[in-house]
Amino acid sequence: MPLVRTTFRAMASDNELQLFAATEARARAVAAAAIADVARIEAKYSRYRDDSDTARINRAAGRAAVAIDAETAALLAYADRCFTLSGGLFDLTSGALRRVWNFRRAPPRVPDARALEAARALIGWTEVEWDERTIRLPRAGMEIDFGGIGKEYAADRVATIVTEQGIAHGLVNLGGDVRVIGPQPDGTPWRIGIRHPRKEGAAAAAVTLDSGAVATSGDYERYFEIDGRRYCHILNPRTGMPAAHWQSVSVIAPLCIVAGSCSTIAMLREQEGETFLREQGLPYVAVAPDGSVRGPALEPAR
Repeated sequence: MPLVRTTFRAMASDNELQLFAATEARARAVAAAAIADVARIEAKYSRYRDDSDTARINRAAGRAAVAIDAETAALLAYADRCFTLSGGLFDLTSGALRRVWNFRRAPPRVPDARALEAARALIGWTEVEWDERTIRLPRAGMEIDFGGIGKEYAADRVATIVTEQGIAHGLVNLGGDVRVIGPQPDGTPWRIGIRHPRKEGAAAAAVTLDSGAVATSGDYERYFEIDGRRYCHILNPRTGMPAAHWQSVSVIAPLCIVAGSCSTIAMLREQEGETFLREQGLPYVAVAPDGSVRGPALEPAR
């Protein structure tokens, strides 16, 4: 049974599928179906596309409710659970902060207090009116952003599609968020490296999985530094400021969407992040401010 690797670009990430199948042709066909669904999810929920459902909902802010389908309603319900679980730190409406934080600007600039306050005033998940059929953002300027769960949801969808097509052994890697489909055919678990947040091309640690997922949130993908301080894209809706404790947090969970959302919550909880993950019973690997690596899922990098 050959292992077939397929690489592709989507969701602003380099991605890979590794599938064991009876033939290479079969693996390629299944991979194509899975990749098509990733493209569908990106088109549906991207905040960068004018024709996405996200853009449609945001354009209607302050006006009428917008019709949604069951898939979107399920994502909103999951985001609602994350909001409660995080004590309000995981807020789907915090996308308003991205108007004032520009991580591509040269030279970089920290938003002033007035701009941050104006953006924060547009955040408020508890104000959003939604049910299984519609959603309404009550104030003009409000917006939702599925970026905190979209890629992870796509990884889980890929795993579902691959499994339904009869493939029992594989690995989905969407930009470093990984979902495993069974062990390798000989029973060997998959060994997954955790990217080092400060050393390009190096691993900080590794984890082994024969099922489930591992997802990482960190301060190293979109960020800038001013006067020795790093400002990253993981933004606290209460303060408007970036998370500023962990270099990265990687979480193991049965689903990638759970691993990803909980790693983000741990980043936002800062010093209380480990306590949160222990309360959830989730194994993790965290890179501390001083670069030390800790966590119950820790294995040495090779």
